Amino acid sequence: MSSILTNNGAMVALQTLKGINNNLAKTQSEISTGKSIASAKDGAAIWAISKVMDSDVQGFKSISTSLALGQSTVSTARDTAEKVNTLLTQIKSYVVTAQEGNVDRAKIQTDIDVRVSQIKSFVSAAQFNGLNLLNNSSDTEGSGTVSILSSLDRGSDGTVSASHISIQKQDLATHAQVVDSAGTYTAGTGSATATLNATQSVTLTIDSVTAGTAYSFGMTGTDADDSAFAPADYTTAGTAAGAANIAYVARDGDTVADVMRNLASAFASYAAENELDSDVLNVTASGDTLTVTSGATDGTDTIAVRIDTVEGANVIGGGLAALSEMDVTTDEGARMALANIEGLIQTSINAASAFGSAQGRVEIQADFISQLTDSLRAGIGTLVDANMEEASARLQALQVQQQLGIQSLSIANQAPQAILSLFR
Repeated sequence: MSSILTNNGAMVALQTLKGINNNLAKTQSEISTGKSIASAKDGAAIWAISKVMDSDVQGFKSISTSLALGQSTVSTARDTAEKVNTLLTQIKSYVVTAQEGNVDRAKIQTDIDVRVSQIKSFVSAAQFNGLNLLNNSSDTEGSGTVSILSSLDRGSDGTVSASHISIQKQDLATHAQVVDSAGTYTAGTGSATATLNATQSVTLTIDSVTAGTAYSFGMTGTDADDSAFAPADYTTAGTAAGAANIAYVARDGDTVADVMRNLASAFASYAAENELDSDVLNVTASGDTLTVTSGATDGTDTIAVRIDTVEGANVIGGGLAALSEMDVTTDEGARMALANIEGLIQTSINAASAFGSAQGRVEIQADFISQLTDSLRAGIGTLVDANMEEASARLQALQVQQQLGIQSLSIANQAPQAILSLFR
């Protein structure tokens, strides 16, 4: 049946042409935007996943900036610590020369003072963007650690948390520590006390460390006839003022091992200054313990040792505080300088080593973040980018189909005119 009101062929041709035009429009959109999924209507699930990944990429860009800033800051501190070590090595050579009695110690002291001033200048200037990792003289919680944003961790439930790399500050400042003579003195108890009553070795330790508290090595010698040693030489007063003789004021971030190491160093300086015999009493640090040995004590000639504390307005000293008091113009001063210089050199070495390790970790993390960002970008591209070769071939095919569709619709529209021949 033929009808002039309903042209089924034209309707079929029209619907086919509409489908071709829709596909052609989509293909042209892919070519112009470069994306197969440019908006949520093109594929809601894939679009949502790609946007989450894209937000992570933007976050990792900020992390890369943070790591670059942290890397520069740590690098500045490491370079300075290495330069300080070089200067300390030079100072050591002068100190060794000053052990001779027939040298001009005044001129040697002048050379030492010049290098000490240079160390102070280096440490003061070793800041990047206002942050100095070589000055750690605060007892405020968290002041001894710098955190560098290093990663974003997305959980399976969609939650996001930040990861950080913690950099421990070192201290190469030269100002002296101060133990508050009016502070609250507490004598050691428990594992912080022991008595040497024979040729033996004992260990001391403490449970925890509080920043701003002064930890002191105290001792009480007993020898009625001074046969083994002079008791007064191996006795410190059980007061805050007496505790200042062999003490260390803890800074934020210090561990028990740090306190033990610095107490051993403080005792070495005290022993050198007072010419104490290491066979009578010697103090070394090993991890979280302070090991005290004696070759002169017995059942009646004893030395009681302890770790005391002083709380109050203590001042945390710089890691190179002994430099400010170094004076080789006298025999005693030269001897004290020789006793202290090795510890100061080791302090600078430890600082440079710590910063070197930290810088290496930051650089590794920066490389990882860069590679991770590239992987995320590649993943996003796989999800939403258009295949341009395929789109090009499809465009040409659809253009041909469009032309054929138009021709087909034109033929279908001419069909009703054939009905006119029935009425001639």
